[in-house]
Amino acid sequence: MSSTQDNKSLALQASKVQVPTSNIMPDNISLNKWEDTGFEWVGEIAPNSFERLTSTLTTEHEQANISLDATLYRRNNVLHLAFILTGEVWLTCQRCLQPIAVDLSDKYDIALLDNESQIRLINEEQDYLLLEEIVTEQSPERLLPFKKLIEDEILLKTPMAPKHDDCEMSVEQFGEIPEEEETENPFAALAALKGKL
Repeated sequence: MSSTQDNKSLALQASKVQVPTSNIMPDNISLNKWEDTGFEWVGEIAPNSFERLTSTLTTEHEQANISLDATLYRRNNVLHLAFILTGEVWLTCQRCLQPIAVDLSDKYDIALLDNESQIRLINEEQDYLLLEEIVTEQSPERLLPFKKLIEDEILLKTPMAPKHDDCEMSVEQFGEIPEEEETENPFAALAALKGKL
């Protein structure tokens, strides 16, 4: 390996910032502090720690923690929030009313744009958000609502009406269904008259 390559690898290692680690998922990320150096958070989150998601979860099945590996980074002068979710949540099947597992495991990458002119810097398929619409200003910092953005993606991944592929509606029948009596067609009498006229 050449000395130039050695220098490059040393420079890359030196540029990696040691981000403080915590078992508790931060609600916000300070952009003033981390947007240029990058930020990483790895850990597990209880599904019921997300306020809006909690109302959709079933109480009839234990919820396991969801693994999250998230990185805030800058590429081509565009800030990105990339993360990998691994795990599932248990919801209520809308047919049989029994618990159903919904897999959340996926990779996400959201471009965080300063303004709409940056749209040309990202791929057409790239999901993006405008920072001015999501960042909360609390002097002296600009805060990215990290936990809320993760929850938004989880809610988008969960179906509005989850259903098992092979279950029946939870409907009980009481008594017998009466047979319909055949009623005479009112137009039959008109048809008979038509032939006589």
